[in-house]
Amino acid sequence: MKEEYNSKAKIIPILMVGCFIIVGCAGPKPVLYPNAHFKKTGQEQTNRDIAECKAIAEEYASSSDAVENVASSTAMGAGMGAASGAVAGAISGSAGRGSMIGAASGATVGLIRGLFRRTGPNRTYTNFVDRCLVERGYEPTGWD
Repeated sequence: MKEEYNSKAKIIPILMVGCFIIVGCAGPKPVLYPNAHFKKTGQEQTNRDIAECKAIAEEYASSSDAVENVASSTAMGAGMGAASGAVAGAISGSAGRGSMIGAASGATVGLIRGLFRRTGPNRTYTNFVDRCLVERGYEPTGWD
């Protein structure tokens, strides 16, 4: 029984990583104006060109500020939690303890919010992909 539990415990992190990869790959993509080049190349070639431009951009420009966003959200949650906890603690007679509890719960909420908040690619990355697509004859109009 213990051996079965250990094998399941090893599979769960692998499944979680797989889910994060799928979600990450399903991210924003450029929206292209249906000009003559777009109509001529067809959807399959267009998808390959987008994938190639994204790969080139990944090599030269960061695609996301995800780590900074999660850290920022966690810190902001901790600060807000500490402040509200201190107020609640002051009312009940223990501002220090209330502040600690508020900071811990606020940081947790901030971390979870930062992990699951959908953030788009940064401007450098999108500009890089857009330029690559323009050089190939496409007309990017935005990101979806």
